[in-house]
Amino acid sequence: MSDQLVIAGKSFTSRLMTGTGKHRSAADLAASIAGSGTEIITVAIGRLNLDDPNEKTLLDEIDWDRYQILPNTAGSKTAEQAVWTAKLAREVTGSDWIKLEVIPDPKYLLPDPIGTFDAAKTLIAEGFKVLPYIHADPVLAKRLEDAGCVTVMPLGSPIGSGRGVQTAEEIQIIIEQSSVPVVVDAGLAVPSEAAYVMELGADAVLVNTAIARATHPGLMGEAFKLGVEAGRMAYLAGRIPARQTAVASSPTEGVPMTAS
Repeated sequence: MSDQLVIAGKSFTSRLMTGTGKHRSAADLAASIAGSGTEIITVAIGRLNLDDPNEKTLLDEIDWDRYQILPNTAGSKTAEQAVWTAKLAREVTGSDWIKLEVIPDPKYLLPDPIGTFDAAKTLIAEGFKVLPYIHADPVLAKRLEDAGCVTVMPLGSPIGSGRGVQTAEEIQIIIEQSSVPVVVDAGLAVPSEAAYVMELGADAVLVNTAIARATHPGLMGEAFKLGVEAGRMAYLAGRIPARQTAVASSPTEGVPMTAS
């Protein structure tokens, strides 16, 4: 059965997006990409050294003919900075896709809802395909969709925290209300958490730290791949309803009762 992820008119087989930050080496990065089976890879353009054209960056480590590059505006504290970084990313990569991040607080790294919305409107008007990173706020998610964002990307928990899915109820509401893909981004630590949000009906997940900082990034990338696939299959299969009482799994009719 064909079950592809479609974003801004492009189709993908994998529902696992990965990041390039925090890897210990180029070899670890290559292993994590290969193991994960990802087709969409995000890169923090603002954190690359683009001043020296002879210096290799992450952009040189990846075969971009094989992957959809998703530049992001990481490091932007204001809407204005995010818009500037997005324009730089388009010049450098030739891609009009942008993962929008506006994060003013370096301690908790929570996204600014007002700055994100303002930047999204500006970038959409300039032809960008905007994938906004947000808190799991159903009202904001709907506003961003209505403004023209091609996905919404609610967090499971704070970036890099490994605290798992702490926003499940809000994510479920966002999924219920959204007509664009919902990508759960940030906080996932293990594949079972990715499987869980996929079972809820999320369209994809984005994972960076949990793979990059694993002891064996390639193996963890593959584990997340399988978790995402299992969660998606379970969602499509349709889970049984939860009940307050037990239900026998074997037939009870026609079974002789034991004498007391």
